[in-house]
Amino acid sequence: MHVPATLVRGGTSKCWLFDHAALPATVDTARELEDLLVNAYGAADPVQLDGVGGATPTTSKAAVVRASDTPGIDVDYLFGQVGIGVRRVEWGSNCGNCATAIALWAVARGFVPVTGDRTRVVLRNTNTGAVLEAEVDTTGGRVHEFGTRTVPGTRAGGVAVGLTFLDPAGRTTGSVTPTGRVVDDLIVAGRPAAATMVDAGAPMVLLDAAGLGRTAAEPLAEVRGLVAPLRAARHAASRRMGLSRPGDAPDDAVPKVGIVGPPVAYRTSLGDEVAAGDYDVSVRMLSMNAPHPAIGLTSAVGIAVAAMLDGSVVRAVSTATGPAVRIGTPAGVVAVSCSELAGSLPRRVTVERAARILCEAELLVPDPLPA
Repeated sequence: MHVPATLVRGGTSKCWLFDHAALPATVDTARELEDLLVNAYGAADPVQLDGVGGATPTTSKAAVVRASDTPGIDVDYLFGQVGIGVRRVEWGSNCGNCATAIALWAVARGFVPVTGDRTRVVLRNTNTGAVLEAEVDTTGGRVHEFGTRTVPGTRAGGVAVGLTFLDPAGRTTGSVTPTGRVVDDLIVAGRPAAATMVDAGAPMVLLDAAGLGRTAAEPLAEVRGLVAPLRAARHAASRRMGLSRPGDAPDDAVPKVGIVGPPVAYRTSLGDEVAAGDYDVSVRMLSMNAPHPAIGLTSAVGIAVAAMLDGSVVRAVSTATGPAVRIGTPAGVVAVSCSELAGSLPRRVTVERAARILCEAELLVPDPLPA
């Protein structure tokens, strides 16, 4: 089976993008689409050697994109987190980095016409219903293949893309605090830990690092020791947030899970020194079942919103004093700005990103698809 696809870097992720209109006619059900991605990526192989997957959670991503027929929306996209070592695709979440990639790709493909130096793209994630607004750099009235905007986690430049999450609170569960409380108690690795469960950008559970004997500024090698207890916390929080029921198979896509702490001096994974005064809150998140090398944009949105909630574990440790928060991640500092406040909640949450189209390809996928 020959399947056209485009590999695009968005922020600190790489995502294969598929034009829905160009998918083979034989792929017309959700099961067939999942089989296609599993085989294209070599998902059953933990190193994805016999496929186009990148064998890490941030490089084993896919999105199927189509022009939207809904007024005010330019493109709809279905996001898939393709399994690594398992024949499965997680469909329950969104990815802001991939949305960044889709915005640039949509302009390059002509889904959205160029409008001067900045081109606005409105995207809807069909997994969650999240609506995002991207502003793509089209200086000179043209699409750019290369750019100089960098983001924490890579020294490579890309085309500047500003990404705004619109009305992000409660998109999945109907409430910014799905349990009805700003702070809950969880037992993690045999010890009690304060947790804020929030639905903004994506459902997530954020744990007070100090309660676990951590700072949330640890290097990635140390965070790996927290994967098992954080996965357990994710699964417990999922039930409390109404995302799953007892007996359901664990989902490692949602809720997102991580630890938070006050800012302290640390060294990034690229060797840069970050002073405590350079940012507002330390964060270490998981991406599926591994430490996230930076932070997912949906997680960054949730942290920014949680920082505005009185009594939350994020508010308790953050030094932010306004509607913007600087997040200390393993890759460096990610700045998130909130605007158009409705009470204590923002209607717009923006992160500045970069994207670059890496290649146009025709993937050769086994046909017929293995059972």
